Amino acid sequence: MNSENNNKFYKFFFILAVIICAGINVFSQNTKTDEKAEAVIKKAVEMLGGDRYLQVKTQIGRGKYSIMREGVVLSFQNFVDVIVFPESERTEFKSSGIKIVQTNSGNTGWIFDGAAQVLNDQTEEQVEGFKRGMRASLDNLLRGNWRGKAELSYIGKRQAGIGIRNDVVKLTYDDGFAVEFEFAADGLPMKAIYKRLNADNEDVKEEDRYAQFVDVQSIKTPFIIDHFTNDLQTSRINYESIEFNKNISDKIFAKPSSVKELKKDLKF
Repeated sequence: MNSENNNKFYKFFFILAVIICAGINVFSQNTKTDEKAEAVIKKAVEMLGGDRYLQVKTQIGRGKYSIMREGVVLSFQNFVDVIVFPESERTEFKSSGIKIVQTNSGNTGWIFDGAAQVLNDQTEEQVEGFKRGMRASLDNLLRGNWRGKAELSYIGKRQAGIGIRNDVVKLTYDDGFAVEFEFAADGLPMKAIYKRLNADNEDVKEEDRYAQFVDVQSIKTPFIIDHFTNDLQTSRINYESIEFNKNISDKIFAKPSSVKELKKDLKF
């Protein structure tokens, strides 16, 4: 399975997050906002697989990651994404035989640039970007990893098409970072939106849209995630396969002592 980094591959980690843009019609909060928000989450969890969804500890996804501009695919890379919930992720991109590896675990992270054959620790900004992406992820919301760190509220219903309105819930973290999630009437996740500050201290809207839900091991999961920045599509994740709860060694998240160790493909 997070965009403010110049490395186009790193944008993958920021494709999961959330806050609404101005001018969208949202009804005022009800006095039982927390109960409504919890009900929306419960309905979504049941839609995605109930206890089977909640019991997922690891995820391995394979597919293609595309960079887009004005609706046109500029480039794409094959990827393998490995997640151990709630805070470890390793993604390997490969294009024309060149590999890029991005790995995070908690407060640490490293990056391998196969073109330059360089292995470096992530900067503090990159690590914080990854952590923000995790806080804004759909799995973080539905599996409750935010509890004790953020406040959940029900915002209301938002227009999503002719005669269609989505339920909207909001996570507001202690430091003020806020994420909103939209769900269809049947509980299916639709969108995740948030705002961040760019290098010029300007608000940038980031949005993920979920599509093509596929039943995998009795768990529904989106095989397409489209990412938008300021309402313009910038990338697409297109999964070709996903596996849940395979045994994954912690060793794959540790920084290698040599770039030679990164020449081999991941084996599970």
